[in-house]
Amino acid sequence: MAAPMNRQWRLAAFPVGMAKTSDFEWRKEPIPVPGDGQVLVRNIYLSLDPTNRVWCNDFDTYMPSVRIGEVMRGLTLGVVEQSRSPNLTKGDFVMGLLGWQDFTVADGASLSRLEKIQPLTGYMGLFNPLIGLTAYVGMLDIAKPKAGETMVISGAAGAVGSVAGQIGKIKGCRVVGIAGSDEKCRWATDTLGFDAAINYNTENVLECLQTLCPNGIDIIWENVGGDVFNAELALINMNARIVLCGMISQYNATAPVAGPSNLIMVLIKRAMIKGFICIDHMDRYEAAMTDLARWQAEGQIKYRVDMVNGLENAPEAVNKLFDASNTNQGKLFVKVSAEP
Repeated sequence: MAAPMNRQWRLAAFPVGMAKTSDFEWRKEPIPVPGDGQVLVRNIYLSLDPTNRVWCNDFDTYMPSVRIGEVMRGLTLGVVEQSRSPNLTKGDFVMGLLGWQDFTVADGASLSRLEKIQPLTGYMGLFNPLIGLTAYVGMLDIAKPKAGETMVISGAAGAVGSVAGQIGKIKGCRVVGIAGSDEKCRWATDTLGFDAAINYNTENVLECLQTLCPNGIDIIWENVGGDVFNAELALINMNARIVLCGMISQYNATAPVAGPSNLIMVLIKRAMIKGFICIDHMDRYEAAMTDLARWQAEGQIKYRVDMVNGLENAPEAVNKLFDASNTNQGKLFVKVSAEP
């Protein structure tokens, strides 16, 4: 009987436009053995995020790019199978940038033990730092919403935007979402409690915003960029706050992307634009998880997940995040192996 192997996706070429399966190499290698202070982690769930595409560029961004031949970077939730670390024991759940592979050896001191929550997929959909911490910090520390203000969320049905909008509602804001399908718009209003939603594929965003935001826009939560961002800027109020969480419309661009034509509104309205990355705010992780768990228990925060079965499907599945058909429904991740 052949010994079990560690399946991996390694970067084979820097993608041009949308990533292709041929941009990655499928390998099988012996399962690594942990050394002193290390643990062997079996990955259970692999988070798929827009930043995966950013990490594949042939230049560094907020983190070094993944280099040709390296295991593709990705946030995973896994279980410790072997431990030579005093920090963790076999059976502990951990989360980290452990990559697109079945098994990873990591420094035990670099990983934290996770609580055994039910369902475990909550660590993908809500208690994931790329999701929950991003929404929490961006909303409470940067946007600083006040009751009665109007907030517009682009990418409103996405994993981050949906949580950010619900935090806005908790803080007493009028929240208008922008999403890519009627179903996503209905989910934002009927399930998440947004006050209104706009389908950018079938409706004129600027005209809809003019109707739905008669008192202007105090907060923009920007996930998309491009024409959507331009429409939002046209209606900002004095001292508006613009939180740049993502610019997903640009991640697969093969030519320079035009900037907003009405950026002058930021000057005229004395608005604040702030870009941020959640890894700069890990000191807020405990507070974020505490509040998110409370809000979820109270029914004020909801989320949904979109699970793809099989590590072999990761390169194709990640493009669901950028697909114009908007086929993904909630937080996208891959089931790599069975839960214990």
